[in-house]
Amino acid sequence: MTLQGRIFMGLLGGAAAGGVANALWRGSAGLSWAIEFIARPLGQIFLSLLFMLVVPLVFSSLTLGIAGLGDVRRLGRIGARALLFFVATSALAALFGVVMAELLRPGNALDPGTRAELMRAYSEQAAQQAGAGKPFSIDVLIGIVPRNPIDAAARGDMLGVIFFTLLFGLALTRLPGSVTAPLLRGVEALDRVIAVMVGFAMRFAPYGVAGLIFETTGRFGFGILRSLAAYVAALLIGLVVLQFGLFSALVRVLGGMSPIVFFRRSWPAVVTAFATASSSATLPTTLRVAEDDLLVPREIAGFVVPLGATLNKTGTAFFSAVVVLFLAQVFVVRLDFAGYLVVVLMAGLSAVAAGGIPFGVIPLLVAVLALVHVPGEGIALILGVDQLMGMARTAVNVTDDLVASVYVARAERAGGATYPANTPLHHV
Repeated sequence: MTLQGRIFMGLLGGAAAGGVANALWRGSAGLSWAIEFIARPLGQIFLSLLFMLVVPLVFSSLTLGIAGLGDVRRLGRIGARALLFFVATSALAALFGVVMAELLRPGNALDPGTRAELMRAYSEQAAQQAGAGKPFSIDVLIGIVPRNPIDAAARGDMLGVIFFTLLFGLALTRLPGSVTAPLLRGVEALDRVIAVMVGFAMRFAPYGVAGLIFETTGRFGFGILRSLAAYVAALLIGLVVLQFGLFSALVRVLGGMSPIVFFRRSWPAVVTAFATASSSATLPTTLRVAEDDLLVPREIAGFVVPLGATLNKTGTAFFSAVVVLFLAQVFVVRLDFAGYLVVVLMAGLSAVAAGGIPFGVIPLLVAVLALVHVPGEGIALILGVDQLMGMARTAVNVTDDLVASVYVARAERAGGATYPANTPLHHV
């Protein structure tokens, strides 16, 4: 069986085993022991293996990508294309989230008894999330420039790491080859070593994925989905439309690639994103898929994919818009046209500010809720299912990063850039 098949079987097996265990032994000491001492260690070790590689991988791939582009004007062109793509898809997703929430109105289906029960069950966790939520300020923009890049790397501040690496790569393009060649050889060696380490981590993926999903379904089961069925349905339907509707159209029209080929080759990254609920943790796999399976040139993938893992959160933008409107409906808060504009804008900004960590957008949503006069403690209503919803939206985020890399590679070749034959156009 292929690695993709083993990962998928681990995902299905872990989900089924956790759901059955929760139904039969919910709250038992034996299930708690299995989660704490078997499933959780497997999942957390796998996540740690992936997170361990993120910073050196971003540094090496982004540095080589910028150095490989050479011409600063070309770098600016690629960056502009990627950022425009990210902004456009996130804005479309947020707007689509508003439309879906207004069409389906999932908040109207939540009865008062269920609302009170969920508020009781998750009030303490909601208070912690509300305390972590901070309003947007100019300090967010200032914080992109790190005072100490080593400290930024240690804290997992990917925007800071990317900013430093961009400057580092640009500086390399301004120096003669005789000066930069030894350093670039070292960075390329680092990149190859990290690639081998990613291979080691992915061999462990089927067991790590099974542990992660077993922990989730074993703790919460699938029963809570019934209480929030309308909300979950609105999210899942919308995410499926984005994943297989919007992205299929974009990869065909802008990327020149068959959607069937694209999704078949992207499968390892999508499954890993679903299991880890983290774009950053999935980054090693996403880069490998972009370069080895989708055959995006390394200088393109090395620039677009790390940038997308931090800035491009299409699924999260859609999710944020749906959550805000769902809670507005629950608490009978009516929005005017300006309120809807605020939701669309802040859904996109919250998605970017959340970074690539699991569930990073939840505290930020509290600040967005305050802007439209929805009680922040209402976030408790969605916490019971956010583990599963986080997995689904992360899969969409990572897919969009891959679509962007395919699009930029094709646009560059159409614009006169020369690449080997094994580019996305080769598989049209």
